[in-house]
Amino acid sequence: MAELKYTKDHEWVRLEGGVATIGITDHAQNALGDVVFVDLPEAGREVASEEAIAVVESVKAASDVYAPIAGRVVEANAALVEDPALANTAPTTDGWFFKIEPSDPSVIDSLMNEADYAAYVDSL
Repeated sequence: MAELKYTKDHEWVRLEGGVATIGITDHAQNALGDVVFVDLPEAGREVASEEAIAVVESVKAASDVYAPIAGRVVEANAALVEDPALANTAPTTDGWFFKIEPSDPSVIDSLMNEADYAAYVDSL
């Protein structure tokens, strides 16, 4: 499985076969609490890096989910729409949010690795 990369907005990215899968981190789902609803982007949508393109609602709050990279949305996770709790129980596997075909895949290399993200979270 490809290495996860992370953003300061608490999204993770996994690039596999030219497609980037994106979700929220374990830290984000812990902060949100029980996720009860997600609103995901439609396939075909062109997105800019750092654009708010999805919404996650929990019993505590609603938060935007940002596109960590620019590109075209190729898929949204229908299973997550049906069972939003997947964002809590499997945030980096079955609870992914959407997949993007990146405009420039090399941008992913500039995101934080796991150790850098852990240090960032510890600094909050």
